[in-house]
Amino acid sequence: MQKFITSKVFVPLLFSALILLAYGWFVPFTGFYWDDWVFAWIGNFLGPAEFFPAFIGIRPFLIPIFFVTTSLVPAIPVYWQIFALIIRLLAGLSAWFALNRIWPTRKGPVLVASLLFLIFPAYSQHWVAYTHINQEWVAFILYLLSFGLTASALRNPDKFKSLTVFALVLFFEGLFATEYFFGMEPLRFLFIWVIVSEDIKEWRSGLMRSLKIWSPYLLIWLVNAVWLAYYYSLGYNSYDLEVLSEPLSPLGPLLAVGEAVWKAGLYSWFQVLELSAKSLPAPSTVLTLGIIGLTFVAFLPLLNKISETWPFSRTTTIQFALIGLIGIILGRVPSYAAGLPFRLQSSFDRFAISMMLGGSLFIVGLVEWLIRNPRIRIYAYVLLIALGTGQQFFNGNIFRRDWERQQEIFWQFKWRIPSLAPDTLILTDEIAVDYESDLSLVGPINWIYDPDFKRGDDLHYLLLYINSRLGGTLPSLEPDTEVPYLLRTVNFRGNTSRVIVIHMPENGCLRVLDPSLGDEETYRNRLKRVVEAIPLSDPSLIREEQVEPPVFLSEPDISWCYYYTRAELARQLKDWDRILSLQAEANTKGYEPADPFEWLPFIEANAMTGEFAKAIDLSENAIKTDGGVRVGVCKVWERVQAQGPAGGEAETQISQALTGFRCAR
Repeated sequence: MQKFITSKVFVPLLFSALILLAYGWFVPFTGFYWDDWVFAWIGNFLGPAEFFPAFIGIRPFLIPIFFVTTSLVPAIPVYWQIFALIIRLLAGLSAWFALNRIWPTRKGPVLVASLLFLIFPAYSQHWVAYTHINQEWVAFILYLLSFGLTASALRNPDKFKSLTVFALVLFFEGLFATEYFFGMEPLRFLFIWVIVSEDIKEWRSGLMRSLKIWSPYLLIWLVNAVWLAYYYSLGYNSYDLEVLSEPLSPLGPLLAVGEAVWKAGLYSWFQVLELSAKSLPAPSTVLTLGIIGLTFVAFLPLLNKISETWPFSRTTTIQFALIGLIGIILGRVPSYAAGLPFRLQSSFDRFAISMMLGGSLFIVGLVEWLIRNPRIRIYAYVLLIALGTGQQFFNGNIFRRDWERQQEIFWQFKWRIPSLAPDTLILTDEIAVDYESDLSLVGPINWIYDPDFKRGDDLHYLLLYINSRLGGTLPSLEPDTEVPYLLRTVNFRGNTSRVIVIHMPENGCLRVLDPSLGDEETYRNRLKRVVEAIPLSDPSLIREEQVEPPVFLSEPDISWCYYYTRAELARQLKDWDRILSLQAEANTKGYEPADPFEWLPFIEANAMTGEFAKAIDLSENAIKTDGGVRVGVCKVWERVQAQGPAGGEAETQISQALTGFRCAR
């Protein structure tokens, strides 16, 4: 065992095992999220070279990163999830390399800090792979390597100049690619001071020597500050520098510091216990606790063996704790300056990436200081590793569910809208997914409905949430209003006279709202702003021709929504027999809607084909379940009266239904 532990392959294998335990389970079951979709669409349809014009005016130093990664990895979700594991391993090894060069005699604490870095629980965005690999992780790896090379230069005087040059090059790209790591640079000065103080005990002399060594890095850092000021002055509005543009309140920064230290330094390590307690006895929670136990059992003997040569060092303990504390605070600076919150278990915890190194050092320093008994200390470290692993497993399951939900939604689009006329604007209220916005979904919508898109074409489809876009990207709901949108380098040229309005309830199925069916009245008390857009909706833009689904679109198990969406399409085509066939098949399999509004096409089909008893029975059950559906039921029976079966008996049945459901005006 000892020979294996001291071998060169031990650390990479140990890191790989931890990564697989924390992140590997969900690789086949996770996909694209947030901006992944837009970037993947660009990479797939326009190619890696398109990232040059896409980023030249926004974040030009990201261009080489995007170009290289997208040239290597196809725009297929599972490939990017595998790539994310590799990137996480490289990041962990880079952190270990840097810390090992700074504290070469403290291999035990350095190893633990690196392991904790790998599964840092305040950061939940690992699965947003396409975006965060390119926008942060590659730059972060370069930054960490530059830390390690700076330390190596100090410990190898003969190679000081060459190693410093390499460190400066990596530092430049890691810093300029993204503003995320702007606050981290003072850590390099502290690392230099740690190394210099080994030989220079007098603190003033050590300080001056450290400043001299740090000066070329400081110069690049200051140049970056000027660049960022210029960059934001050009009007880049990914987010506004709210804190810098408003008078500073002394309480605000103090609260932000306290929150960052509490969340990134302490609370996040135990958060999984609170989250699990709230969701027991759910199977996924039981599995999370099982992963925690498995990790603890697997890593305890390994760390016990390593700790045999792990003496306590008061100086190193203080260095870890103080530098870690400072690292957390500095890591919060860029996002705080932008006026952005640091919120765990949300997309805003992506800002924890810049606190990751500091947070890992801080918790190790704290444990070293508080627990002097070596055996208990090892138990504490293994527990932290296990809890962090469990937290990432818990997070992975959330992303798995979101990807599953995305698949269901995309297939409901396919079932209800087999194909769609070009230049169609899709308006809705909000689609219940956790990690995608309306503009994120523009990517998959175009991928699904325009698989033959080629360079030079306009973007043919745009999906917008009315509540958040009206008055902005969506100028108004007046007919014949131009709706232009630029997706990086591709234009959408839409118009409010080419619109379909959809509704995707959280516990229901996709439906296309149709003014000719009276949906404005049917949904008046159920939907808000969307009702105002219903008069614009033109279902005739929907075509019957099937488009081959993308490879990432795995058809889910058949459920009620399969039958409902196809029935709604059939209602649009007035194919009543098809609806009755779908109803019979759904009944045979025991499927029923959770939302009684979804009975409407089946009520109409039965009534239109003279099956009045069934239609009345369905109407009564729907109204009994939710009285709000009465208006929709009445609209159906009014259409049946106007367009349905004629004759004395039929007219009597229809009239009785209208009276019985209190539909008379």
